[in-house]
Amino acid sequence: MDKYYEIIIYWSNEDNAFVAEVPELPGCMAHGKSYEKALTNAKSAITLWVNTAKEFNEPVPLPKGRRLMFA
Repeated sequence: MDKYYEIIIYWSNEDNAFVAEVPELPGCMAHGKSYEKALTNAKSAITLWVNTAKEFNEPVPLPKGRRLMFA
């Protein structure tokens, strides 16, 4: 299930790194010096987020399975 969450990756001048956000999982984000590293780190962050939520009996949102829309 972890691999179906949308990941948004962008360059941050402030951080001098790529930032990867997982909008469906509040607070779940990662970064990396390359796009690929940010993606790898985001996948790890998703796994950690889901495992931590389960450990504390918190709800885990199901992936929407479609592109999110922002206004």
